[in-house]
Parts: sequence; C-alpha cells; structure tokens
Amino acid sequence: MTTQPPLPIRKKLRCAVYTRKSSEEGLEQEFNSLDAQREACEAYVASQRAEGWMLLGDRYDDGGFSGGNLERPALKRLLADMEAGCIDIVVVYKIDRLSRSLMDFAKLVEVFERRNVTFVSVTQSFNTTTSMGRLTLNVLLSFAQFEREVIGERIRDKFAASRKRGMWMGGYVPLGYAVKDRKLVIDETEAELVRSIFRRFAKLGSGTTLVRQLAAENVRNRYGKPIDKGALYKMLNNRTYVGEAVHKGTAYPGEHQAIIDRALWDKVHAVLQESPRKRANRTRVQSPALLKGLIFGPNGVPMTPTHTRKCGKLYRYYVTTSAIRSGVPDNSPIRRIPATEIEAAVVHQITRLVQSPEIVVATWRAARQNIKGLTERQVREHLHGFTEIWNELFPAEQARIVQLLVARVEVSPTGADITLRTDGLSALLHDLRSGPAQHEKAA
Repeated sequence: MTTQPPLPIRKKLRCAVYTRKSSEEGLEQEFNSLDAQREACEAYVASQRAEGWMLLGDRYDDGGFSGGNLERPALKRLLADMEAGCIDIVVVYKIDRLSRSLMDFAKLVEVFERRNVTFVSVTQSFNTTTSMGRLTLNVLLSFAQFEREVIGERIRDKFAASRKRGMWMGGYVPLGYAVKDRKLVIDETEAELVRSIFRRFAKLGSGTTLVRQLAAENVRNRYGKPIDKGALYKMLNNRTYVGEAVHKGTAYPGEHQAIIDRALWDKVHAVLQESPRKRANRTRVQSPALLKGLIFGPNGVPMTPTHTRKCGKLYRYYVTTSAIRSGVPDNSPIRRIPATEIEAAVVHQITRLVQSPEIVVATWRAARQNIKGLTERQVREHLHGFTEIWNELFPAEQARIVQLLVARVEVSPTGADITLRTDGLSALLHDLRSGPAQHEKAA
C-alpha cells in the first residue's frame, strides 16, 4: 500500500486592507467609496486563500484625508501595527489610495522592506518583493503624483477665475453676512452692528477707545466673543463690506451686496492711513484730567482742572474751586498748579508706592481672599511691572487707574501727599493678571 506525501503546510499571511477617500462627500451613505474599495480588496484576499492569505478584522479607513501627506490617523495606525509585526501584506484598491507623493511612498516602501511586508494593489497587480514590482510601482506612482499636481493646478485656476467673477468661494464668513445657496447674503441684524462700528471708528479715530466702549456695552460677535483690536482692524480692512471679492491682493466686483457705502469706507481708511502716533496724541488731548475730583489744596479746598491756549499751545492747570467761583484769588498759598507737573509727580509717587514692601503685602492680603493660590511673590512681580504697563496706556485708561488707586491728593507748598485705596490695588492686580495692557497700545 502506497502512502501519499503529506500536504505542505502554508504559512498564514495576515492581510490588512487600507482604504482612503480625499473628500468627506458621500461618506454618510450606507455604502460609500470606502466600502466599495474594501469589498474589492476583501474579494482579492479571498481569491488568494489557497496561498495562505487571511484577512485581518481591523479596518484602516481614512475618509476625508488627502494622499499628499502621511498625516492620516488610519495610516499611522497601520504603520504602528506593521512595526509591531501584526501585518504581513497590505492590500489597497489602487496605489494612489496609499500615497500620491513619490517621496512619501519611498518612505513607506522602506517600512515595508524593513518589516518584510508585501504591498499589493488589486487593480494594478504586482508586489514589492521583486525588482520588477518596484520599477512598476515607481512608474505608476510618478503618474499618480503628476495627476495630483495637475488637479491642484486645475483647482487653483478655477478658484482664481471664480474670484475674478466675484463669486464666494467659501471660508470664514464675515460678520454681517450669511451663506445661502453658496452665496453671501446680508444678515441685517449683524450688518447694522458692522455699520455702527465703522461709523463710530470714523468719529473716534481710535481703535483702542472703540474696543473699550464695545466691551463696556457687552457687544459680542456671532460666536459670543468680545470684539478685540485684532478683530476690529480685520473688519475695517475687509473689502467684502464694500461689495468686492479679493484674490491675491486684487479686488474684483463681488456678486454680493455691500454693507458699507464707499463714502464711509473712504472716511474710515483716511483715519487708518493717518499716523498711529498722531491719532494717539489726538486721543490724549480729548482725555479727562488724571486728578479730577481727587486733588485738594492746602486748606482742603477742592481743585478742578482747567486749561487755556496761547499761540496754539494748550496749557492745563488745576485751580482751587473757590478762586473759580469768586473770580478773585483766595487765601490759599497754592491757588493754581500746572497739571503736567502735579500729574507726573503723583504718577511717580504711585509707581514708588505700589512697589514698596508694605503696599505689596497689603495688596496680597486683600487679593488672596478672591484669588486662590496667589503668592506674595506673584503680587510683587505684577506690581513691579506697573511702570512699563503705565507707559503703554492711553490717558483715558491712565485716568481710570488713577481713580481706582488714589483716594486723595493733598497739595502743599512742600509737596503732595497721596492716599491710596487698598481695594483699588486689588482691582489693579486683577487687571495686571488678566493682561489688559496688551490691548491698550496706541492704535
């Protein structure tokens, strides 16, 4: 009796199917492009069952990811499993599903060879273990990269042509507009806010002042966030509001309706073209006196701000109220004092006092009740940075801080005595911690 030789034992080859689709369009369908790719790959693996091919249960699907780079979650997971020795064969529907970049694919092939993993394309049958397979792969991949570059050029040309026709091509929707049927349409509620902001900026001439007013009025954008200086200037320079579409710096007539008329736009940009220093100086002239309501003469008589002009130059003073009411000098040894000199002296004393150890400790004790974990060292660092922050503020903001910090300024022939408010120091510390000064620089 003859015995038949035993059948050869075939090694099981673990197959992982990788699928990819560049856009998310259609992925919500019950049977989408990823499913179609996987079905074809599974059928191919089943046809090779006699060779020991075995399909792995894990799915490696990248929906909505470009083949131009390797930053894809499923691909990263596939590579990790390859490095862990869990995969013998990678099966794809077409080569460009794995990558459209020749350089990226060369990196993938290195991983395949290092881990002894075979790469198989169902519609372009070959494997990478042979020299002919690698040559065929590089040729096909070169065409895939060429196709990707041609598609990119086509998309850029179409986008440019559409913008020249004034069409909306997607992206961030400016405040005041909504998108309907892929076109910009005016949202009247938001549009009125935009018009108001343009009008107010043209009148004020200061972005910092306007932002502060908007914050005080609790004005928010459509996302519920306050309008800061960055958002304000982006709005003021957005040519969409005058009915234009911009592509690479060139403006074309847009299909959408303008929110801002040309006269208001030109008025706003006449202000923007003016030197920020000049606008800051103009704001300073319009700002309130620093010590209004805080300064008193030697006999306790309140002093009030006043000014005069000589030869076009502005001179500011603090004068006793009794002298203003009567029109004649009173008995006070100090009836009038130059505003610039006394304000500078008060600010100098404030900067010295807020850095003194006694004030630092007093501020820390008052503030730590509301700010958990606050240390004395943190308070000292914030208060020591007060001088630098002060120099960046507009006079209106400086006046607010003086009103916050100072309870009383008493002027005498020997100098000025300042009484600080401890609760004001706590409020100042809160402002310094939240960083308001970064928004107060001259517009």
